[in-house]
Amino acid sequence: MNKNIKMYGAEWCPDCRRTKEYFAKNNMEYEYINIDITPEASVLVEGYNKGKRIIPTVLINDVAFSNPQNFELAQQLGINKQGRIKLFGADWCPDCRRAKRFLQDNQINFEFIDVEITDGASDYVMQVNNGKRIIPTILINDIPYSNPDNAKLNELLGLDKTADTRIYDVIIIGGGAAGLTTSIYAQRDRFDSLILEKKNIGGNAFITKKIENYPGFKEVSGPELMDRMADQAETLGAKIETGEEIINIEKTENFFKVFTKTQEYRSKSIVLSTGSTYKTLGIEGEEELIGSGIHFCATCDGAFYRNKEVIVIGGGNSALEEGMFLAGFCKKVTIIHRSEQFSANEVYTEKLSSFPNIAIFLNKSPQKFIANENGSFEKLTFKDNVSGKEEEIKADGVFVFIGLIPNTKSFEGLINLSQSGQILTKGLNQTNVPGIFAAGDCRFGAIAQVAAATGEGVVASYGIKEYLRK
Repeated sequence: MNKNIKMYGAEWCPDCRRTKEYFAKNNMEYEYINIDITPEASVLVEGYNKGKRIIPTVLINDVAFSNPQNFELAQQLGINKQGRIKLFGADWCPDCRRAKRFLQDNQINFEFIDVEITDGASDYVMQVNNGKRIIPTILINDIPYSNPDNAKLNELLGLDKTADTRIYDVIIIGGGAAGLTTSIYAQRDRFDSLILEKKNIGGNAFITKKIENYPGFKEVSGPELMDRMADQAETLGAKIETGEEIINIEKTENFFKVFTKTQEYRSKSIVLSTGSTYKTLGIEGEEELIGSGIHFCATCDGAFYRNKEVIVIGGGNSALEEGMFLAGFCKKVTIIHRSEQFSANEVYTEKLSSFPNIAIFLNKSPQKFIANENGSFEKLTFKDNVSGKEEEIKADGVFVFIGLIPNTKSFEGLINLSQSGQILTKGLNQTNVPGIFAAGDCRFGAIAQVAAATGEGVVASYGIKEYLRK
């Protein structure tokens, strides 16, 4: 997909000549309009510049820049010594935010192309990803990379990250509500904290469109609440690193070593607040179609199905909440649940009747996902649990909400886990390893609610304080 660049200028203009030379040096294609030859162009330039005739005026995807300097052009067009960088994404996408932050933190210019508002961008993303809607898709010198993690970006761009030799009071692994709250309390107790987050700050709460049960807010969006927490932690002095996936944790005599794909960090104590991820159904066709019509986050991927028909599988709070969110802009939402009744709270089930475009299929068990000739989802087969009859339903996409799995696999052998993989703790969220604590959804006995997660963080911070002061 080519960039739409127009330049309004004149042959006698020194800055126009500079801009042309910059475009030529960087092999940028653009349309040049000479205002001396095209009379109506002068009127357009004045319109872009509030009545002033400023040249060059450069339009990049219909956004006007008045006599931009070379560094400004580099920022807008993603021009770097490593090459030209384009990031196809959306503002609501957690991994897009993570990739943006990494590029910005490393002073890498990138051209951001919003797939929701840029003509042809969404189709281009599917084209380079074999029919899958994967964002961020990042182009480096026109070579596409599908949602590369920070370690991959570091490798591709040849960045030289200086080792962090500092010994922190506490390293918090996971940047959701529990981790952020732990950091806020630790910083207030004058303990230096570092948050290492695999993806984007905010965890599952960040991808929740609307939170209605957090004290003090009648209603607040997940991104807004999480951004406020992160801002508070950083204001108090916390350091936050996103895109850092934990490979291993070692305990030495005096401190812990935390190894990621790109770095080694050191700390006197550890808090595991890695949260949980969505369960899959495990039926035929699911694995192949994830990203090609099967999704697990309505906030992340729902916008691709505006004015289309979708299926929601599940019967808990998340399934109904996300189903109603989708009903706000989808043509039709069909909710399929394997039991006779929803397990969601009454406040959610009562709201369903106010959505005329939501259909409900209870006591039905999904059997198989079927693709069309292009390899994208086309229909779902399911069985009636009473009659045993198999049926099928066509839709443009499917969203699966059937529960969560704790993100603790990488800690097996380090700390004690329950049979379901949750971290076992005692007292002030202390694990069986002195100096390692747990907080949030990954801890056995925790309640998967944002308000509860903040409380988990408070308890863990008190555990840290007691441990460090000893």
